[in-house]
Amino acid sequence: MIADEMRQRLAALNPTRIEVIDESEAHRGHAGYRDGGQTHFRIRLASPAFAGLGRVQRHRLVHQTLGDIVPRIHALALELSEA
Repeated sequence: MIADEMRQRLAALNPTRIEVIDESEAHRGHAGYRDGGQTHFRIRLASPAFAGLGRVQRHRLVHQTLGDIVPRIHALALELSEA
């Protein structure tokens, strides 16, 4: 499952809070939706790794950490904060 892969990779950021939510079903019939879901995700993450980073830098760090997962999904919403 993609959500499990995301959690495993994001663990490298030593999160104090992590939620990976598959919102795919809410997008049924929209662009990028596939049967079986795993296309639209929301991540809520708090990590000390975000200290001193701006919003764009935090997003880039998460994208880099997720690596090849990002191109396999259609949409990713990020809610990021310091620990």
